[in-house]
Amino acid sequence: MVSVDSAPGIKGTPGSSLRRDIGLIGLMWASVGSIIGSGWLYGAQEAVVVAGPAAVISWVIGAVAIVLLALVHAELGGMFPVAGGTARYPHYAFGGLAGMSFGWFSWLQAATVAPIEVEAMIGYAGHWSWAQGFQHADKTLTTSGFLVAIVLMAVFVVVNFLGVRVLAHTNSAATWWKIAVPLGAIFIIAVGNFHPGNFHSEGFAPFGAKGVLSAISTSGIIFALLGFEQAIQLAGESRNPQRDLPRATIGSVAIGAVIYVLLQIVFIGALPHSTFAHGWAKLDYAGISGPWAGLATLVGLGWLSVVLYLDAVISPGGTGLIYTTATSRVSYGLSKNGYAPKLFERTDDRGVPWFGLVISFVTGVVCFLPFPSWQQLVSFITSASVLMYAGAPLAYGVFSDRLPRYERPYRLPAGSILSPVSFVVANLIIYWAGWHTLWRLGIAIVLGYVLLGGYAWYAVAKRLPDAPRMDWKAAQWLPVYLVGMGLISWQGGFGGSGRIALWWDILLIAAFSLAIYYWARATASPAAQIERSIQEVVVTDAPAH
Repeated sequence: MVSVDSAPGIKGTPGSSLRRDIGLIGLMWASVGSIIGSGWLYGAQEAVVVAGPAAVISWVIGAVAIVLLALVHAELGGMFPVAGGTARYPHYAFGGLAGMSFGWFSWLQAATVAPIEVEAMIGYAGHWSWAQGFQHADKTLTTSGFLVAIVLMAVFVVVNFLGVRVLAHTNSAATWWKIAVPLGAIFIIAVGNFHPGNFHSEGFAPFGAKGVLSAISTSGIIFALLGFEQAIQLAGESRNPQRDLPRATIGSVAIGAVIYVLLQIVFIGALPHSTFAHGWAKLDYAGISGPWAGLATLVGLGWLSVVLYLDAVISPGGTGLIYTTATSRVSYGLSKNGYAPKLFERTDDRGVPWFGLVISFVTGVVCFLPFPSWQQLVSFITSASVLMYAGAPLAYGVFSDRLPRYERPYRLPAGSILSPVSFVVANLIIYWAGWHTLWRLGIAIVLGYVLLGGYAWYAVAKRLPDAPRMDWKAAQWLPVYLVGMGLISWQGGFGGSGRIALWWDILLIAAFSLAIYYWARATASPAAQIERSIQEVVVTDAPAH
């Protein structure tokens, strides 16, 4: 059974060893800490504005979708416990071109979450007078707010430089807090303040099915539930990855899904009728900032609002911290696969890939410029995230065909059915994000091909030993997939021209997805090539420290 990267005694890049310091709780808390971030602070309000009380259905659909994707990742994570795993599965299955593409999606997703969390921290801090000058009225950052954002990004990086063990302990403490506060808010606010009539007084689904579906991608639901893959990204630093990765992946999704659905139910039921008397789209807190803190104030729980304002710094901060970690590990994995310079593999004395951390800081700061508001960032990153996740079901199908006897510590029940279904679900989430988001994502994809493709071309031209093999035959479906999704979105009713009616567009996405899934499965790399790709970037276990 193959295992993890760059152990002592194996020839490779000097100073590129990751240390195995993380146990089950550290892995699970990395994922849970990523799932419970700014999403719980804003998601319930954003969803109810888009879907009304039917937002509860949106959360359930979103949770089911993420569970499907998480189950697929759980099997793959147990099979291949390598750092930056989500960037590597398509590389193994389809060769260089597909691997480079999905690796870029993985890095793009990881690198842009930390700035989203910083935006959330600054937004909630506006409750205090000293922080009200950090944002303009439209929620964009002022000069002073931009400087504060840079400082917060720097804090994330500094903590990461202290090493994965310090990071795990820091994140563990923050995550216990992040779980306790939402659960406490659910119970305290619901007692004596829950009004069942809120679910139908202004209509249960005032914006129809389109509102329910739109809320999944655009209001932060999928964004809130994302993060289970953090355990997989840290697989190279796990003490027992084959046993712990599946447990951490599935367990974190279960915890997050239950908390978020309960939050949405309580949020709707506890709102005073005056806040939505003019319709859910015009939710009004009478000038009080922050959805949950504002709600606590309105129902006479001023002391709880103080706790929630404090949590508004801790929760997003913890998530930003762990995604900064993930960014450097994904770039580490990209370098291992030959898509990025070997400098990304360099680690310091604590086993930290320092150059990847520096680049994650720079990227995070740049992200404050084109996408300055939380909502804009959320819709963009949701699409990038699900594009990343879409690679796993495709790779799963290939490994089922080509590597049937490969060791699987966890086996996905009914995998032959759930794998293509999860690919369909991933593409529906991408589509529901809307054309106004997807065309921007298209620009980011082109940028990735310029950056990573440029390096790959250089590596091949110079005949570098780690130059990737751009397997065009195995990835022949990829351009059709990307362009096809763009065209359907452009013609669809979610921000597009509306030429494809609701329900027909969902049917079209499902049929298109299944065609791509089985096309990719049929043209994937042969078993010998897959095993060669695995062996090229995998070595024996690194010792725990």
